[in-house]
Amino acid sequence: MLRIGLVMLQGARHAHLQALNSAAEELQLAIEIFELRNKNDLIQCKPNAIILPGGESTTMRLIGNGPNSQLFPKLFDWIRDHPNLPVLGTCAGAILLSDPQDDGEKIVDANISRNAFGNQSDSFQSTIYSSLLSRDFPGVFIRAPRFLDLGKKSTPVSLLGEEIVGVRTNNRVALTFHPELSNDFGFHKWLLIEALEGSS
Repeated sequence: MLRIGLVMLQGARHAHLQALNSAAEELQLAIEIFELRNKNDLIQCKPNAIILPGGESTTMRLIGNGPNSQLFPKLFDWIRDHPNLPVLGTCAGAILLSDPQDDGEKIVDANISRNAFGNQSDSFQSTIYSSLLSRDFPGVFIRAPRFLDLGKKSTPVSLLGEEIVGVRTNNRVALTFHPELSNDFGFHKWLLIEALEGSS
């Protein structure tokens, strides 16, 4: 059974739960979702894949680095120590992967700007193209960040017109939109397929 670690500090985490279960059902895979709130949750989980959801990145940092959690220091080190581990970060999760603000290297090799698409009233939906899925995908953008530039270790995997809205470094994918808020579970199926291949 695949073990999926889902960061549950704040934000759109419950939608990811539903999307993961729907993706697993479509793939006929058995999964167990571990809700990660502190470092001990991560140690117990030993995940085959990890999701960092959208939300408010500043709030997530305060909680995840706080003394009651200490999740982020352990999580970021865990991801760096397992470069082939499938990781999906959406919106605020993309910010955390691109700008972990610790002493280690970037988890996704890109520079990112918070809320660069505008505030809540500037939220929108638009079709994007993802080379990761080899097809179009319904992008939901809510107070979305923007990638400013990519490092040498990153490749673009999703485009809104000519703008890069998805980036991959090793097996870590950062998206500035919210795939969990659509009825398309393509990115969650990608995560589970990668996790399955990595566990075999």
